[in-house]
Amino acid sequence: MSPTKNPRIITCKAAVAWGPGEALVMEEVEVDPPNTMEIRIKVVCTSLCRSDITLWESKVHAHLFPRIFGHEASGIVESIGEGVTDFEEGDHVLTVFTGECSKCKHCLSGKSNMCQELGMERKGVMHSDQKTRFSIKGKPIYHYCAVSSFSEYTIVHSGCAVKISSSAPMEKICLLSCGVAAGLGAAWKVADICKGSTVVIFGLGTVGLSVAQGAKLRGASRIIGVDTNPAKYEKGKVFGITECINPDDCSEPVQQVIKRITDGGADYSFECIGDTGMISTALQSCCDGWGLTVTLGVPKVKPEISAHYALLLSGRTLKGSLFGGWKPKSELPSLVDMYLRKEIQIDELITHNLSFDDINEAFNLMRDGKCLRCVIHMPQ
Repeated sequence: MSPTKNPRIITCKAAVAWGPGEALVMEEVEVDPPNTMEIRIKVVCTSLCRSDITLWESKVHAHLFPRIFGHEASGIVESIGEGVTDFEEGDHVLTVFTGECSKCKHCLSGKSNMCQELGMERKGVMHSDQKTRFSIKGKPIYHYCAVSSFSEYTIVHSGCAVKISSSAPMEKICLLSCGVAAGLGAAWKVADICKGSTVVIFGLGTVGLSVAQGAKLRGASRIIGVDTNPAKYEKGKVFGITECINPDDCSEPVQQVIKRITDGGADYSFECIGDTGMISTALQSCCDGWGLTVTLGVPKVKPEISAHYALLLSGRTLKGSLFGGWKPKSELPSLVDMYLRKEIQIDELITHNLSFDDINEAFNLMRDGKCLRCVIHMPQ
């Protein structure tokens, strides 16, 4: 496909965060034409992920403001840059925060989704030239995860977008670009949960519930949810949680409770909170010999992990999971197809639908623990 002829700078609305924890401000931003191997997308729907909140609040990254957050999004290709062959104008796409170049050591290995060229971007700029594509009156505005979907138009590398069926509902399927895919992949690809196993999940947000769904579909016999918010328990049952534990109600450490009720520990445990202190607890909740702990959360503070060596010496395994191990361009379309065949649940995770102008309400709802996913509908 030849590049779009003479694509121009677009001026559109974007929700700009001017400082850590500051309310987002609707601004008129200029979005550059797509560069080589880039596509410009008209965002249709975008959902708010917990990691958006974590990095928005973080003062460690204060140098990356002003910034446009958002990375779980569905949209339509508006224009394409030089060298792009796998997209054309009008294609329906999902954005992804970690890409797939299909050429590097990791992409070719079949063992990893940690693309060396288009891995998770942390500097607030585009992969290709380390520059931004957004500006306000000449002032650069930083990107988030090389996606920045809280804008009516955005630019991504073509390796960080996935073409999907035009029949997929944009307002639902956007959740697959991060949270739902991350949870399902952690259960299926990273842990490879087997039938009849016992699973414990720390944190019953969108990711944790997606882990539960994956465990249920794999035939796990017990799926124990651990969360301090009892309001999540009923929703947990919808996704396969068989029993819930509130650590605040326990007279002993929660890992001791789990070991007692599971005859020595679960087969698998998942840390979906973003609390590195919980990783040791999750490890202790697994059984000796083969217990596997998978960590998925993005920590707000204290990124270092601390655990007694004996937990690993006794045969337990700790694994990290980024985007559920999925190679996004190669494998994400299959999850979209599963949703269209009603083999996986997404709709039940959407607790709020909001207009773009109400984006700060979405931030407040998630920060206060009153939602799972807020889908933000962009002006069309």
